Amino acid sequence: MTSKPYSGIWPVAPTPFSDDGAVDFESMKRVIDCMVDQGVDGICILANFSEQFLLSDAERADLTKLCLEHTAGRVPVIVTISHFSTGIVETRAREAAAMGAAMVMMMPPYHGAALKADETGMVEHFERASQAGGIPIMVQDAPLSGVALSVPFLVRMAKEIEQVKLFKIEVPQAAAKLRALIEAGGDAIEGPFDGEEAITLLADLDAGATGSMTSAMIPDLIRPAIAAHLAGDRAEAKRVYERLLPLINFENRQCGWRASKAVMKEGGVIASEHVRHPVAPLHPETRTQLLELAREVDPIALKWGK
Repeated sequence: MTSKPYSGIWPVAPTPFSDDGAVDFESMKRVIDCMVDQGVDGICILANFSEQFLLSDAERADLTKLCLEHTAGRVPVIVTISHFSTGIVETRAREAAAMGAAMVMMMPPYHGAALKADETGMVEHFERASQAGGIPIMVQDAPLSGVALSVPFLVRMAKEIEQVKLFKIEVPQAAAKLRALIEAGGDAIEGPFDGEEAITLLADLDAGATGSMTSAMIPDLIRPAIAAHLAGDRAEAKRVYERLLPLINFENRQCGWRASKAVMKEGGVIASEHVRHPVAPLHPETRTQLLELAREVDPIALKWGK
């Protein structure tokens, strides 16, 4: 059993839209309720898989308030606050903490392909978020930012910045990076997490990950694999994971965040699986193949609203 304080499955909530593209706040409440019923250990909102880069500032504020109020402490909520502006990150951290968020998640500051902070700027960026919010920070180490975060730099932040405690590693060869991070950081790495829809989950758990941030499509089915591995039963974890891997692979390689929306629409959780332009909807054949794989494993989201 892990001695790390943060573990389990903390999936990303999709942001539902109506067919005309408006945020569907009633469906958002149903997403939260469904995820609680999935037995998740926590919920992350406004992340990349929530289409955060397609939301206005006003929509973000409304969604943060609604999700935290509607969750009402049933499970902890992580609020994603990534932005290139340190001042905006400070404001988002302060507001999330005031509304009851358990933690915040941040990518390093970047804008486009070329505008990035140096290490001094990144340390100050995370330090100011730490001071503003006063709640734990999960560092999202993702290729999307285009920022290389070395293991020594991540360990430095964990040891020097009070609230930097968790790390979601979703870069190529994530297991090797997780293993090196845990070895170098020791007790300062309180939450080493896997990401990227759990496509490398077993390797990452073997490397020392204690949790995973997946989509909201099948966290109820992935959680038993994590629990078994943390309890020392790798064979059971492998058995559970192997059954799910075709669907996980299809989500990761063919669908992205559209997968959880398609499954939740099919299962009556949300009214529409609309994704905002310029993202295209799933091709009908891709959607059919996704649902065929999902029906084989029978997740809660596929039947929750029926």
